[in-house]
Amino acid sequence: MKLILSRLDDMKAEETVTIDLRGKSAFSDYMIVTSGRVNRHVGAIADNVLKGLKEAGVRNPHVEGLANCDWVLIDSGDVIVHIFRPEVRAFYNLERLWTQAPTAAKAV
Repeated sequence: MKLILSRLDDMKAEETVTIDLRGKSAFSDYMIVTSGRVNRHVGAIADNVLKGLKEAGVRNPHVEGLANCDWVLIDSGDVIVHIFRPEVRAFYNLERLWTQAPTAAKAV
């Protein structure tokens, strides 16, 4: 995770948030949500993270969204990285979904 956060910092990613998923999710330990200013910045951030993962020996991270660069998802196994344009990030608001305390469903 330190490698990913360092790469995000190097590329001037904005408003980076790390969410601890341990005990909340079986698919990953951490989620990182961050923003790039425009599509090109989002793509450059994603490329830099992928390069760092490859250099660190992470084999075949799953990547989605690199063609449009509105929202790029990188799944490296223990850490999932979401890189958004600001408008897309505000629309989906993943931080709220994963940081809110669960509430019991009410019977109707």
